[in-house]
Amino acid sequence: MSLTVSLADRINALEESATLGMTKKARELAAQGHKVISLSVGEPDFKTPKHICDAAKKAIDDGFHGYSPVAGYPDLRKAIADKLKRDNNIEWGPENIVVSTGAKHSLANVISTLVNPGEEVIIFSPYWVSYSEMVKLADGVSVVVDGAFDNNFKVTPEQFEAAITPKTKLVMFASPNNPTGSVYTEAELRAIGAIVAKHPNIFVMADEIYEYINFTEEGHFSIGSIPEIKNQVITVNGVAKGHAMTGWRIGFIAAAKWIADGVEKLQGQVTSGTNSIAQKAATVAFNGTLEEAYKMKDAYNRRRGLVVGLLREIPGFKVNMPDGAFYAFPDISAYFGKSDGTTLIKDSDDFSMWLLDGAFVATVAGSSFGAPNCIRISTAAADEQLVEACERIKAAVATLK
Repeated sequence: MSLTVSLADRINALEESATLGMTKKARELAAQGHKVISLSVGEPDFKTPKHICDAAKKAIDDGFHGYSPVAGYPDLRKAIADKLKRDNNIEWGPENIVVSTGAKHSLANVISTLVNPGEEVIIFSPYWVSYSEMVKLADGVSVVVDGAFDNNFKVTPEQFEAAITPKTKLVMFASPNNPTGSVYTEAELRAIGAIVAKHPNIFVMADEIYEYINFTEEGHFSIGSIPEIKNQVITVNGVAKGHAMTGWRIGFIAAAKWIADGVEKLQGQVTSGTNSIAQKAATVAFNGTLEEAYKMKDAYNRRRGLVVGLLREIPGFKVNMPDGAFYAFPDISAYFGKSDGTTLIKDSDDFSMWLLDGAFVATVAGSSFGAPNCIRISTAAADEQLVEACERIKAAVATLK
């Protein structure tokens, strides 16, 4: 009996995470001695700030070695509630917060808690690779709405409203966005919120994990701060990106208590409480200074200008200027149908794999993000690596005819 026959249908139907798959192949090539520049993974290249690490060491010394409450330690939940009020104008109490093992876990929890089989989830595209697969796991139906390149990849309120049907249960999006770096303005989110207010049975999941990496003058606006739809919005965030704490695995939801209670009930049967030491470190992150976060943002801001400038020098590349996060998302479709004499580039998957095999630059095909004409390039790397990567890409595409 083959492995795929033995596995459950829900697992056989899942796609492998494209970002993790490309990162794995890049590591394999590096292990063979190739000088690979990996720009595929969405991970800060900075160390976790010292005051947060010190808090983790103290937690070990203070004996936080046992199981934690399913929804998180009370002091962490209070710190998150205080952060939401301070930074996002969202007023929820600790009882509205559930801490999970990363924001990814939080997203999956909400979808599994709210979505019944056959119900529709509107996903603003381009979207993070796991959104549609999480919906699939919950036996929901993904309704993908495409944001146009000319609108900085953002979905309009009119597009959103047109996608709503009697089966719509949830709409989900990220701002700042992964993979595009696009940021929805307050006016855009209020317009979307006005539509949601007309549909009390539709919920919004706002993924705000890149909140602190926002380069706009207006700054970050949370759709969950709109009073009329407060009880319909689930805000998801964490410490991974803004505090450079990817491996600590701390995310959270903030939502109406009945939703938080449902997520806690699910989590209690699947993972229980998340890592006790990481929770204590995250408490200090949420309560403490954002000085280090803003230093990292400044570095990402410099790098986006560097990378976008270099990519725009490559013939055929169409590149927007991202307003947040740490990615560039060029449209490379001008090279579809071209060949280097050995490999024919049919789509972004071919292009991304061809770059890795020939130029040893790891990117991620846009098809995994709902944007098959693009590739995602992480700018979370040293300046010299970014420059060399862009030079390799430019030299490689010059061979395509």
